[in-house]
Amino acid sequence: MNTPQNPREPLVWPTLQATDAPALIDFLVGTVGFLRTAVYEDGDRVAHAQLDWPEGGGVMLGSHDPDAPPQKWCQKPGTFGCYVVTDRVDELYARLVDAGVKIFREIEDQPYGSREFALTDPEGNHWSFGTYRGEPRP
Repeated sequence: MNTPQNPREPLVWPTLQATDAPALIDFLVGTVGFLRTAVYEDGDRVAHAQLDWPEGGGVMLGSHDPDAPPQKWCQKPGTFGCYVVTDRVDELYARLVDAGVKIFREIEDQPYGSREFALTDPEGNHWSFGTYRGEPRP
């Protein structure tokens, strides 16, 4: 996948936590195509990881701590959903289907102009990939 010539610095970072963060990182990097930008470990746990999407933006994730106090940022694994923009949706879809990834919404053109599909990662999170870049700002 090509990186845009002048990508905008992402200012919104979706975040998620995983029961097995190293395995989720391996899936998102090795199978889906995210870039492993930073992974900070604390023993056998991932304290923080940044995975960049080659076409711009990215996500942050870490190991879930079921015993975390309420004031600590903690999200239940498998409850995350994210939309990822790609200009190569058909190529990505074909590659992921060939890899045996669980697709729960097949690729199709949408009435709002996007072509997209959705998958479930090994933790149960939903990822939608498509061409829709959002509406222009007024």
